[in-house]
Amino acid sequence: MSGVTVSAKVNGDAVQYVCPPSESLMDVLRNRLNLTGVKEGCGTGDCGACSVTLDDRLVCSCLVLGAEAEGRAIGTVEGLSQDGELHPLQTAFIDHAALQCGICTPGFLVAAKSLLGRNPNPSEEEIRYALAGNLCRCTGYDKIVRAVQSAAKVMRKQKRS
Repeated sequence: MSGVTVSAKVNGDAVQYVCPPSESLMDVLRNRLNLTGVKEGCGTGDCGACSVTLDDRLVCSCLVLGAEAEGRAIGTVEGLSQDGELHPLQTAFIDHAALQCGICTPGFLVAAKSLLGRNPNPSEEEIRYALAGNLCRCTGYDKIVRAVQSAAKVMRKQKRS
């Protein structure tokens, strides 16, 4: 296959792939790198199911070309857990029943982690604003917001320890 050769870091690991110039980052992550936590919801950047971080900036991977990731750092939901331990956000989503069908969950988790990386003690309004680009058709948003608040509290405690 002819295409663009890309070297990037995904969840801290160096990767290299070849993709057509027009292939989205979402398709690269799912189909070439087998990172299926990235979900396609709309394909137009309106639902947030495909949210990843690109150099610590939250993006919809359906709107970014795979070739644009050259030399960049990509973070996906698969990078949240460490050494087999769930991230506090993942635990909080389970504890607060903030997930149902699971299509939107990875995008919400990545968006919430991005928020908490910038602001470890966000208000409810700040959480809702940061997650506004992510749509859920099953749970509603209150459980998700409560889960993010709970995880933020746990993460602040962990940081002090």
